[in-house]
Amino acid sequence: MTTEQYPKVYLYKRIVQAKLFIDSNYADKIGIDNISDEACFSKFHFIRLFKQVYGKTPHQYLTSVRIDNAIQLFQKDKPVSDVCYAVGFETLSSFGSLFKRMVGQSPSAYLEAQQERKIQILNAPLHFVPGCFAHQNGWDKK
Repeated sequence: MTTEQYPKVYLYKRIVQAKLFIDSNYADKIGIDNISDEACFSKFHFIRLFKQVYGKTPHQYLTSVRIDNAIQLFQKDKPVSDVCYAVGFETLSSFGSLFKRMVGQSPSAYLEAQQERKIQILNAPLHFVPGCFAHQNGWDKK
């Protein structure tokens, strides 16, 4: 490794460390100061570097991690208010508006759709199996 590559690798490791911090602590009340401290950068320099590496600002990434985890909790039939606080949002209104903007449905509509899908799977499981797989296993209707 040349001396020119070492600083870049070192900086990248610090950015990755901050990303892992977000992944581990998304449900806590963390902000850009906490995250940039984890990477040992000034917050403005950190935001620039993070966006260069991941294509999102740290706040955008934190929000997407929270929404992704909310979706996983909805698939386990958790109520909207429980999910909101479990993934780190402070108010239902901020959670609802961000969720709708990112997913395209309100949290309650998404939860209802997930519950309906589970009922459909229970009633007609073969409709959710790819046709080629069902045919290969002899499950298709003749």
